Amino acid sequence: MTHILIVEDESRLRRDLADFLELTGYTTMGVATARDLRLTLAEGTPPDVVILDVGLPDGNGFELAGEIRGSHHCGIIMLTALGDSDDRIRGYESGADIYLVKHSTLREIEAAIRSLLRRTNDAPGSGSEDAGQWILDTIDWTLIAPNGHALKLTATEFAFMHLLCKRSGGICSRDELANVVARPNWPFDHRHLDAVVSRLRRKIEQRVNLPAPIKVVYGVGYTFAAGLSLS
Repeated sequence: MTHILIVEDESRLRRDLADFLELTGYTTMGVATARDLRLTLAEGTPPDVVILDVGLPDGNGFELAGEIRGSHHCGIIMLTALGDSDDRIRGYESGADIYLVKHSTLREIEAAIRSLLRRTNDAPGSGSEDAGQWILDTIDWTLIAPNGHALKLTATEFAFMHLLCKRSGGICSRDELANVVARPNWPFDHRHLDAVVSRLRRKIEQRVNLPAPIKVVYGVGYTFAAGLSLS
């Protein structure tokens, strides 16, 4: 059964989250401090997902996300009152998979958990092929799927995928990607970038018969939510 660790110093929110997630079929454990988080990770069964508050009484959630990411293979959902764009960017850069503000409903949070588990292949019914290794052939400009199917890329698509690959699962901002894929003396903006990504996703799903793991990070950019290596 999927185990969720809730790190939240507001006791009522921590209890409400735990009760709701238990009702939806997860096992949960709640802690209120950074110290208890570290003890739980060191002594207990590793969680599948950590729901992490940023403002803990004895620790900073951004720094804690980096600690978790460096030592455990689990999903991280930040749940915080900090909703500015800079805070969201910092959250993703520190290791969060999903960033939610505290006025999110319990159903939204549970939906975010299910989405994250599908990406990490821990959700019921997810296939191992979806989470396997993708390969970007830098000579033939070809994307090879885990099932062995191959997709020939255009120059624009290859430049987009190459930057995602170099970021190794991290987030590439829209500005970075637009600069890489734009042609010289050719107007190119975020709208054009989104059109490129939409076409590429469609091509991947039609040609290799797998979901395209290109994920949008709202307000920030794109990431490749599966293993991707160069050859």
